[in-house]
Amino acid sequence: MIASLGIIVGAMALFVVLSVFSGLREFSLSFSNATDPDLKIQPAAGKSIVLSPNELQALKNYKGIQVFSGVIEERALFFYDGKEQVAQLKGVDPNYSRSNKLNKFLYSGTWLEPESNQVVVGSGISRRLALGLFDYNNVLEVYVPKPGKGLIENPDDAFNAAKLSTSGIFQVSEDVDDKYVFCDFLLAKELLNYKTNQVSYLELKITPNYSEEEVIADLKMLFKNRVVIKNRAQLNDALYKMLNTENIAVYLIFTLVIIIALFNLVGALIMMIIEKKSNLKTLYYLGAELKSLKKIFLFQGNIISIVGGIIGLVLGVLVVYIQQQYELIMITPSLAYPVQFKVENIGIVLATIILLGFLAAKIASSSVSKKLLE
Repeated sequence: MIASLGIIVGAMALFVVLSVFSGLREFSLSFSNATDPDLKIQPAAGKSIVLSPNELQALKNYKGIQVFSGVIEERALFFYDGKEQVAQLKGVDPNYSRSNKLNKFLYSGTWLEPESNQVVVGSGISRRLALGLFDYNNVLEVYVPKPGKGLIENPDDAFNAAKLSTSGIFQVSEDVDDKYVFCDFLLAKELLNYKTNQVSYLELKITPNYSEEEVIADLKMLFKNRVVIKNRAQLNDALYKMLNTENIAVYLIFTLVIIIALFNLVGALIMMIIEKKSNLKTLYYLGAELKSLKKIFLFQGNIISIVGGIIGLVLGVLVVYIQQQYELIMITPSLAYPVQFKVENIGIVLATIILLGFLAAKIASSSVSKKLLE
């Protein structure tokens, strides 16, 4: 009874923790999914790419790409009402809002108007500069170093500058909110003196039902060795590695809990073997093979672990369902602890219970030996 109870608790705990981690993983990745495209084409060398007319036309005609957006990005210095802040100025074209979901994270104001001096800033930058929307009393100014070589004789000639108005403020995550200021593509092009069809990189959205690997292979053929193409996972490789490492660590920790519970199963089976020693002797002398006697306890141990695992899984699924429906545990007053029901977690728990239960029963049944029965 104690052995089966330990297996039930262990299976339930493992499933609940895996579901919680799946929810936290989905929650963490939702922010990167909002700001990162399906594919990003970066220059293999230098800070920008100059696209040929043939390359642009090929991108427009390629059915595997639903939409692509040219982006110009550079560090810039922002001044507002006596305060200054260094941030990434990111010039985007009208297609940008179609390749990602950043515009849905605006908590104040509106997205950029095309061919305007409007900007959308992160909430962290907005707080540091005490920046409001459409403030006509104080103007937001941006300064970008002019490209070129040689000594700077006049500081006024070293920068391109523009006066901006803030149309919106977004809030995604601390890193993004403290880093980016979005402006119109043409404004960024003018500030950086970029040529026609010159961009810092391209962001692409893949057409549904198209293979990502196939699209990447075709793009590599188009651009040859001029570019580096990364998907969303590669753009966030550090985040994915951290999440995968944490997932493995959590799984191993709670698998250890199940292993400890299965020690009780081994002990219970051995005690049962000792208790039924006389019955086993009778069967042995009647002609039962030693292998068959071992199978009795092997089968019994497997049944206990499988039934306990299934009961634990049912209870775990119930706990996850209650949290999803009724949000009993909260992180903040407005945010419930995220959990996600995944069929693969059921498979992981069942496979773990069956494998470890079999090993525990095998160890216990091995104590049935000729020496014991003689």
